[in-house]
Amino acid sequence: MYSAIIAGLGFGLFMSISVGPTIFAIIKYSISYGWKAGMSFVLGVSISDIIYVALANAASGFLSDLLSHEKLIGYSGSALFIIMGVYGYFKKIKVTRNTKDMATVSNKDYWKIFASGFLLNTFNPGVIITWITAVAAIANMNNAYRFLFFISCLGLILTVDFSKVFLAQKIRTKLTPRNIVYLNRISALCILVIGIFLFLKIAFDIKVAGI
Repeated sequence: MYSAIIAGLGFGLFMSISVGPTIFAIIKYSISYGWKAGMSFVLGVSISDIIYVALANAASGFLSDLLSHEKLIGYSGSALFIIMGVYGYFKKIKVTRNTKDMATVSNKDYWKIFASGFLLNTFNPGVIITWITAVAAIANMNNAYRFLFFISCLGLILTVDFSKVFLAQKIRTKLTPRNIVYLNRISALCILVIGIFLFLKIAFDIKVAGI
């Protein structure tokens, strides 16, 4: 079963290094509000991935049906990215100059960040297509192979995303409050640009691999 683990790690690495809206959101939340906020966002993304994997394996027809509504999902996703980008750019943030993550963030805020990670990943049509492709590729394998493949894949993705959070936190301690605000706005703009690109891609049926 080593082949299943190696294949899962390879696929997980591919997804982890793919440039998408989640990486910019991880940077934005981690640098603006600290590592706990970044972890909350990553957990939201991870739960979304787990649900997709479970649905794809238990009821592949369900996710296949979603592909018939790809435009609707794409428009919903692009709208979510655009809203998050605009909101993140104009929202005023309070930055602390410590290494212990003492930013003023309530439990309610952490749940909101968790929800944003879940929704950002769930409404990304690229995520749906990717997981369906992965399930289809190993459909003929036995249950043990599929289990090890997805456990390895999801585990690596979660590990890499956590690493991004702590890397962003390391960078955060070396930045001035003004630079943190600027970096937050740059990350928000990246999410906004991805949302606009996704909208145009769907509206004009542009055939481009990626988001």
